[in-house]
Amino acid sequence: MTAADQFERLDRELVECRRCPRLVAWREHVARTKRAAFRDQDYWGRPVPGFGDPAARLLILGLAPAAHGGNRTGRIFTGDRSGDWLFGSLWRTGFANQPTSVARGDGLALRDCYITAPVKCAPPDNKPLPEERDNCQPWLQAELALLPGLRVVVALGAFAWDQALRHLGPVRPKPRFGHAAEAPLPAGRTLLGSYHVSQQNTHTGRLTEAMLDGVFLRARELLEEDPQTR
Repeated sequence: MTAADQFERLDRELVECRRCPRLVAWREHVARTKRAAFRDQDYWGRPVPGFGDPAARLLILGLAPAAHGGNRTGRIFTGDRSGDWLFGSLWRTGFANQPTSVARGDGLALRDCYITAPVKCAPPDNKPLPEERDNCQPWLQAELALLPGLRVVVALGAFAWDQALRHLGPVRPKPRFGHAAEAPLPAGRTLLGSYHVSQQNTHTGRLTEAMLDGVFLRARELLEEDPQTR
């Protein structure tokens, strides 16, 4: 079974998950009521799998699917302003073949890069509860197990930073999150921090395109290094 086949099998299992009653109720409520701009569309309304290159050495960790983004389109960071920022940066830095993504099947392909989130269902107010985060742990662990060549992790926000350390650490003392923060992980991997691509950060100028591009350019530098010399 190829890596792509294994990811496909994992995705089929994931989309049937109903472990968190609050998240199930919310994602399905949003899918029924919809946003006015998308009232003619069929919402996905299920857990949202990761997406990308099965042989990726770069992993991007977000927080959870957006209610009217991934929860609508069925693909992480697809169909919302956060995704516009993220995929635009990945295109400019050579990790994506196009700068935008509006729907599954729109031709987007990631190169040497896989994107996922520690929480697979859209949470109310973008705030998963600790038990919901914990219920999702096995899914992220399964994804990580299918990425044996992983070298660099970019954490979008403090939540993703903490989850990367939780799953790929331990690192002591615990490194602090910050934009462009960098920390070594076991097995020769590196963790990079970036402010999340949420509108709260991009609309206020807290995160600029140059800042985001800088993180992914640093990721590329690390990937091009000989791991034997580190």
